[in-house]
Formats: sequence, structure tokens, C-alpha cells
Amino acid sequence: MTSDPDEAATNALDPLVPRPIDLPTHVPLPRDGVRLADADFDVAKILAAPHDPARWDEWRAEIDALAAEARARLQHDDGAYDAVPWASRCRVAAQIWLWDERLWNWQERRFTPSRLLSAYADIGGLDGLVLWHAYPCIGIDERNQFDWYRDVPGLADLVSDLRAAGVRVFLDYNPWDTGTRRETDARGRVVADGEALRGVADALAADGVFLDTLKQADPAFLDAVGGERPLALEGESRVPNERLRDHVLSWSQWFADSDAPGVQRARLVERRHMLHGVRRWNRSHVDELQTAWMNGTGILVWDAVFGVWVGWNARDRSMLRSISRMQRACHELLERGTWAPLAGATSDAAALGVYGSTWTLDGVTLVTLVHRGDEPVTGRFLAPLEGRLWDLTGGASTDGEVTIPARGVAGVLAVRGAEPDWLPELLAAAAADAPETDATFPARETVRIRVPATTAAAPTDAVALPAGERRLEVLWRRRETGLYGDAPYVEEWKPLPPRLHDDRRIEVRVALGGVAVARREVSVAEWNASCSAAGLEPRGGEPEAPVTGVDLDEARAFAAALGARLPTDHEWQVAGDRLERRGPRVWNWTESEMTDGITRRVILKGGSERAMTGSDWYADGGAQPPERSLAWLRTGIDRSTAIGFRLAWDDEVAR
Repeated sequence: MTSDPDEAATNALDPLVPRPIDLPTHVPLPRDGVRLADADFDVAKILAAPHDPARWDEWRAEIDALAAEARARLQHDDGAYDAVPWASRCRVAAQIWLWDERLWNWQERRFTPSRLLSAYADIGGLDGLVLWHAYPCIGIDERNQFDWYRDVPGLADLVSDLRAAGVRVFLDYNPWDTGTRRETDARGRVVADGEALRGVADALAADGVFLDTLKQADPAFLDAVGGERPLALEGESRVPNERLRDHVLSWSQWFADSDAPGVQRARLVERRHMLHGVRRWNRSHVDELQTAWMNGTGILVWDAVFGVWVGWNARDRSMLRSISRMQRACHELLERGTWAPLAGATSDAAALGVYGSTWTLDGVTLVTLVHRGDEPVTGRFLAPLEGRLWDLTGGASTDGEVTIPARGVAGVLAVRGAEPDWLPELLAAAAADAPETDATFPARETVRIRVPATTAAAPTDAVALPAGERRLEVLWRRRETGLYGDAPYVEEWKPLPPRLHDDRRIEVRVALGGVAVARREVSVAEWNASCSAAGLEPRGGEPEAPVTGVDLDEARAFAAALGARLPTDHEWQVAGDRLERRGPRVWNWTESEMTDGITRRVILKGGSERAMTGSDWYADGGAQPPERSLAWLRTGIDRSTAIGFRLAWDDEVAR
């Protein structure tokens, strides 16, 4: 296997700027007397374009030669693309937490795919969807990544509804999930991950697999996901040339472009390979949009990163809508046409920051134009073209004059002979669509759901907390989830260890009303004695053990039936040193549910007996001090053997 510089140590790197491996790769030209080494070409992300337009012809010839030599040297086979022909048309994808409030109705406990798809209508709709399911919750108990799909009610119907709407569905594979329970077959034989995932994908009729943290799968995994119904594999970040034969999609994540737009190496070597540009923490997506437009590749919209809102602004959504409309109409040109990077605009245009590439097939040429400048420009930027000219972004014919927004894109079609059948519809859609210019971040406020009042008196052994203001130091592990809905890595290029999972301390000021917190968690015996009053089912287990297998809403219902409620995370922390823990120790639900209208989260307190090992991506485990908090993204399968709860009472009632 080719050496992978992505695996180099990261601790000393600046997370605000691209790593060396992320930078565009310089391509020496024959006149330089040296060639780009095969090993460097095979893993390059973007092949940098020379700044001087006079060198572009020679550069095009050289990168085409490198690609042809790589295909021959590696005996490239494109059979995998024939097996999943839809993958090369999967241009706009999104990644969604299964319990995103656009997809999951918490009141009715059901999926709402039409509502989700409507939320993406203004970017031109989706071709693919990654259903993210486990991280950051996995590791709280013994459930493995496949359980986190299998246990979801209605998931097969969701996949069916999405596919009926023309959206291909990807499952997420977590290779780092090695500490939870192992999959076994009927004979007790341990089942490999690929085989387990194959079974889940077949049961759900999913189309593809996103390889979390991986650029490529191992041979055994490849064998398992192939067969009569092959699954399309999509790696995270670049796929090396040798694996383009079996990984038909990949993320163009952490790809830095050159000033004059460069060429995505994977797209050059295999024209049907679909890349999805994504910069998860950025509030401007112009860079990946322009790279995708100049390479005929796609975009991944990830607007809620593990519960953190990083929504796309109106300008970028409008630009993506325009790009996706043109790319879908011009698919055959982009996939089979003769591609000439940086051959679509004049050298004078380059001096203004305007660059163009051409794609020609059967007498039709598409020119993809980008403008790197901060002010809109109008001019005759096109290199000489034959035929009638159509402005695909403006929706009208043109004599060669084109307007390009600041840091925007434009498309021009030159037609020699009969016009394509799809052209009138494309022009009409463009003419009716005014581009947006508002680049304001669409901020969302995370709010706490109201704490219910209590009606009963507290027991005498409850821990009483007098009303008053408190300053609390809260300890938490940062990860990518934030704590209270905050975005921990805004505008960072790539969050890097050790900061990616480091412990953080923050001080919060809270005003607490008088409250009494139960000294111990609700036990199995206490639950079973009173659960019927709340319309809940009994639970098994040792009578004096903490009751588990109870989700947040069930814990609330139980508390309300007794005239109590759950303590907030702050109340739990203040009472913490005086609280007792039943055995085995389990995390405690708290009345600290928050929502930004997209993701619901709640704070867990207390720690648990379990401490899953093997990966930093697992949820925290082990005994924890009162100040330690765990941000839990709510799921439809929150019942866990590692989460229980205790009760609280307002002191006005207690008196």
C-alpha cells in the first residue's frame, strides 16, 4: 500500500491552516527537468495550477500524461462504477443525525423524510444522504454500531421513502468501534464488521457505505460489501489511485486549492469518481463550491455537525442550487466530455481573478467560470468558442459578455448544431432564480426546555439546596459535540489531537430556586411499585439496583406521576458530594434538555460503572466527579443499561 502522509503526527500542527498534505501539489513541467514522483501523484489531493497562464497548455499535457500512466501502472479497472452507475450522479449529498428534528418528530416518535427533503429544496435537492447514527452516544453501554441501526424503529421504512424520492442512502461504518459487544452468528462465531454491515445494509436496502475516518476499506471488508447487490463505498478525505477501482466516491475534505483553480487528482484519473467537497466548520463554503464547479464534482452539506449547528448561508445555498442545476443537466458533458482545465477564459480574465475550464462533447461545450475577487465583474472573459452561446446562470443567450458575482460562479454553453433537449428547461429555471447575496451566518439559539413544577413534598432524607446564585465549574470533554450547543471549532481548518478530545473547564453562573434532590437513584423496586401510575412497564433487575432501560421521557413521566421532577444538571452538581450512588453506578438523566430546533441534547451526570476502551470517540464512562458533564444527543433509542435517574422536588412544596 502507498505510504500515507495523512498519518503523520498532528500535535504540533496549527489547526487554523491547512496541513502540508492538504496543500495543492506542485506539478513540475517537462521544461523543469524533473517529474512528479508516482508516489506523490497517487495521493495528491489537488494538482496545483501554475500561476502563469503561459504554462497552462504544458501543465494540462503533463497532468493528463500522469493520469494515463497511473491508470496503466496500477491496471485501473472501472468495473465498480458500472455496478453502481448512480454513484457518479450523486452530486449533492447531506449528512444527517438520525434524530435531527427535521427528520424525526419527537412528539409523534416517527420519521418525517418529506420535511427533511423540503429543508434542502433551496439547494436544489439531495441525491444522497448519510444517516449518522451512533457517535457521539456509542460506548455508553454494550451496544455496537450495528445495534444502533438495528434497534431503530421505522428505519427500513425511512430508507424506502428516501429512495422513492430519488435519494440514495448511505450507512455509516465506524472502524474504531472495537470495544463494544462483538457480532456473532447463530453458532456463536464472531462475525467480521464487513459481514455485519452487509447484513444491516441488506435489511434496510441501503445503497452505500460511508467509511468514517477511513480513506479506504481493507480487502475483507471489500469482499463483504460486494456481491450481487454491491454497495457504493465513500471514503473520508482522499482515496489513493490504487483504490479508485473499488471506492467510487470520496469526500474532498481538507482540500486546499491553488489561486488558479487546480484539478482534483481522483477525478482526473477516474472521471466517474464522485468527490463531495466539505468544510464542516467553515461559515463560508465558496471555496469548496468553486473547486467542485471547476472539477465537475459534488458537495456534501453538513449543517449540524454532531449536534453543533453550522448552517449554510443564503448566498452559498443559492450558489449550490445553481451549480447542481447545471451539473445535473450537463452530466454527460462532465463525465464523458473532453476536459480542458483552465482553457475556458482568457489570460486577461485571469488577471482579474476569473478562470474557466471547458468540457466538450458532440458539438457542445460547457465553460465553467469562477471569480476569485470580492466584487462582481462583467466582461468578455471567454476564450474563443464556436457556436451559439447561452448564459446558463443568467438563463439567456449571450454575445459573450458574462456577469459573475463576487467570489461566484457562472456557466456558459456553446452549441454547434442542434441544441440539447435539456437546454430550454435549464434556461427557464435559471432565469426564474435570482441569486442570493446575503452571506450572514444563519445563527440558531440553543434554549433549555422548561423545567416542570412539582406537586409533592420531598422525602426527609433528600438533599436540600437553598435558593441562590451559584458559580459552578463544569468539566467536560470537548469532542465535536459542544456542551450547551456551542460550536467548539468554528473556522478551524481541521481540529487536531490533542485538542479534539481534550478536557475543558468552564465557569457558569446559575440562579437556583430552592430544591431537594433525592439522595439515591430510583431503584428497580421503586420503579416497579409506582410505574403503572404513569402508564409505564415494569423493569427487571436487582430490586435495590438503579432502574435502567428508561429513556428521558419515561423518567419524566414516572417523576410527574409522583409529583416530582428530575433535577437539572446544575442542581445535580450542587448536591453532588452529598448524593449516594446505587450499584452498579449509572449515569443520571437530568432535566436539562436543550434544543436549537435541529438537535436535542441533555446533560448526563455522575458517570457509570462502564468505561468503554479502544477509542476516544466513545462516550465517557467510569465514575465521574459531580462537576463532570456529558452532552448526550437525544436519540429515539435512548434506553440504556448505563443510564438511570433520580428525583427532585421544589422546596415551596417541601415546606
